Amino acid sequence: MSANRFNLSTLLAIVLFALGSGIVWAQPPAPVADNSNRVAPVVVDTRPALKLRGLDQEAALRDSLAVIGQQPGDYTMRDQNGEPVALSKFRGKPLLVNFIYTGCYRICPNSSRALRKAVNAMRGRFGDDQFNVVSIGFDQPTDSPMALREFAARQSIKDANWVFLSPAKADVAAISRSFGFSFMATPIGYDHTLQVSVIDASGRIVQQVFGDAFGPESLGEPLKRLLGGALVSHRTSLADMLTKVRILCSVYDPETGEYRVDYSLYIEIAGGTTFIVLMIWLALREWREHRAKKRLRRA
Repeated sequence: MSANRFNLSTLLAIVLFALGSGIVWAQPPAPVADNSNRVAPVVVDTRPALKLRGLDQEAALRDSLAVIGQQPGDYTMRDQNGEPVALSKFRGKPLLVNFIYTGCYRICPNSSRALRKAVNAMRGRFGDDQFNVVSIGFDQPTDSPMALREFAARQSIKDANWVFLSPAKADVAAISRSFGFSFMATPIGYDHTLQVSVIDASGRIVQQVFGDAFGPESLGEPLKRLLGGALVSHRTSLADMLTKVRILCSVYDPETGEYRVDYSLYIEIAGGTTFIVLMIWLALREWREHRAKKRLRRA
């Protein structure tokens, strides 16, 4: 093998390695998996996480985690305006789902307000229409569309992409099971799991976030992974790629309670892109010089 061919082969190998590294490097951070290869749950506060008095906490947690990786059934419910809405309507974007009951005087209002603050922080950085939120009223027939509309107003939830859904009483048990949600009636209301299900664009549950006082970071990190996706794919337009870069270059700031720009990833992207372009340019130059020398030898 000649020196020229060796140099050309070496440079091409470097380019291919750089391109491969760039594609891997462009992926969002991989979710942490547990021993069962499922996505590990986020528990905001393990002590009050499930708020269960009568329910078996271990069984409720096990049921919640068991549905990770599954797709809930395509149930049709009524929204806060009384219009029928199928769960499949929300596919195509990540979705956050929680369960509430409007007769709750403390826990559900508190968790809904915490979720509202987290959603507002994520909207500010990720974009208003990048993901949807659904709250399901499980106390039927009390949690009517009107009751849900009034509940949303009391919690100052005015998000256009946050829908409150009222299922038929006969469907409540099946819907709850499909999301891994547990509840039990008590003399003063309900014992129930406090969870937000993180669902990907295909409608599959990828993570359960537990607690009633979570901040934007507990939901923002799994949501960022879903929204970021692969930076490079055959379906990615320039606008989509820029949006994904903006989302991935976001970091939660606990001091302000909001997401801010993380310039370090921008620098890494610029450095990686420059390296790949430089390697391609060197390979092309080597290839042209090799072709020119070949022509001279033939002349």
